[in-house]
Amino acid sequence: MKTIKCGVIGCGVIAPSHIESFKFLKNVEVKWACDLVLSKAQKMAEQYGIPKITADYHEVLNDPEVDCIAVCTDHGSHAEIVVNALDHKKHVICEKSLGRSQACLKKMIAAHKRNPELAFGGIFQHRHEAVNQVLKQLIDEGAFGTITTVNMNSNCFRSNEYYLGDAWRGTWAHEGGAVLINQAIHYIDLINWLFGGIKELSARCENMTHQGVIETEDTAAFAIKFKRGAVGAVTATASSAANWRHSFSISGTEGYLEYLNLKVTYLEFNDKAKQQEIEKRFAACEIDPALQTGKVYYGGGHPAQIKDFVQAIREKRQPFVTGESAAQTVKVVLACYKSSQTGQWVKP
Repeated sequence: MKTIKCGVIGCGVIAPSHIESFKFLKNVEVKWACDLVLSKAQKMAEQYGIPKITADYHEVLNDPEVDCIAVCTDHGSHAEIVVNALDHKKHVICEKSLGRSQACLKKMIAAHKRNPELAFGGIFQHRHEAVNQVLKQLIDEGAFGTITTVNMNSNCFRSNEYYLGDAWRGTWAHEGGAVLINQAIHYIDLINWLFGGIKELSARCENMTHQGVIETEDTAAFAIKFKRGAVGAVTATASSAANWRHSFSISGTEGYLEYLNLKVTYLEFNDKAKQQEIEKRFAACEIDPALQTGKVYYGGGHPAQIKDFVQAIREKRQPFVTGESAAQTVKVVLACYKSSQTGQWVKP
């Protein structure tokens, strides 16, 4: 089996999750660590035994032995790196948020259309976790009957120091937003994917506790009309005493479910025999362990998503979470910003 050789571009907090995930796989080698701050690349290379380092990502793309690229940089640089990587005939997996604007997303999708033979994926690791796979199956099977409402709450805490620690954070030009495009986006992606897509939304975004520090939102709320008919509401804040507590509920004519921090916490179905069967399906889900260097709230989905990406390269197919699908979730977030600015309902 051919060894797949990878370059990791960006050696910040998320890079180890990619590197460890690649290293779990047989016949996969991380050949390059790249960061604008060369000392970060050096540290990552020493920690994981990566043979080559550089501060110039073009050097990675020009290496004919490199098969794929993991983009782990700030949001504002994703589009440039992804487009160049695809046009250099490298398979690409890019961290969230795939882009920070509609223009960025268009550039990446156009580059993939020019190079359709390449695997191109966006990181939304929670789609790969077993509990979410089962939940998706139940929704698609119609287990909840007619789903009437979906409500989601995303709570975390980000200090002024967090935003001031990196110049790109909390800016429209580089991050593209704040709590919606960075923290809550994982759960926005889940409900967008689980329930068949968001048709229309109406949002309000506010900077409530970080005035003078960030120019973007630390708190937001939006109402949703789903394509399949349900309605819902989302609240998100980076100014909560409950740091990293994310939940949603599903109310349907046949069943009700509550979900907290990647676990189902409550079920109630009209058919009690069916409820018992569903409880068994969730109980059988193996909990993927968090990576050694990853934060607990990353969950255990990164290894599964990276494995699928490598298999996609070998099988000459697109990954489970395609770049186009990841872009659709970003479009939901961008629609929230547009709605907040205009006061109108917006279609993603």
